[in-house]
Amino acid sequence: MKKQFVIKPITNKKEFAAANKMIEELLGCRENSEEEKILEAVTILASEYEKKHFPMPKADPVEAIKFRMEQMGLKQKDLARFVGGENRASEILNNKRGLTLSIIKSLNKNLKIPAEILIA
Repeated sequence: MKKQFVIKPITNKKEFAAANKMIEELLGCRENSEEEKILEAVTILASEYEKKHFPMPKADPVEAIKFRMEQMGLKQKDLARFVGGENRASEILNNKRGLTLSIIKSLNKNLKIPAEILIA
């Protein structure tokens, strides 16, 4: 006999915990099954509750640049070619210069940093 899953709005922490338990139980379900549809619905509901009640702080643009540089093994001189020179790269990394639209576009294109993170 199949287990019954009830989909309903999540309005408190107890329901959120129950939804997460349901998600865990459904994670191994077959593709294109009814369980997968339930998993998708419950995941959306839990995600919306989480966004509303446990918002993530906005990432600091400079820290995001430094993190991406570290991931890619880049140095300040490497960043310079994307931001218009070594002096500008130094000023940006030391929070002495803001990011212009052209720099944001360049970092998004070349370092694949989402623009919404770079816009302070």
